[in-house]
Amino acid sequence: MLLLVLVLLLALILGGAGFAIHILWWIALAVLVVWVLGFVFTGGAGGGRRGRWYRW
Repeated sequence: MLLLVLVLLLALILGGAGFAIHILWWIALAVLVVWVLGFVFTGGAGGGRRGRWYRW
């Protein structure tokens, strides 16, 4: 009985970690798309501080 509980607990932990990692991949992809769009719409890296769409 204890072994069954441990196996189910392990499956729950690994399933939760897999879901969290999957969500993090989607967030990373969304950030990458926003970064690329910002880079394209501001005309690249030229223009000094005026051409940047972020503060830092």
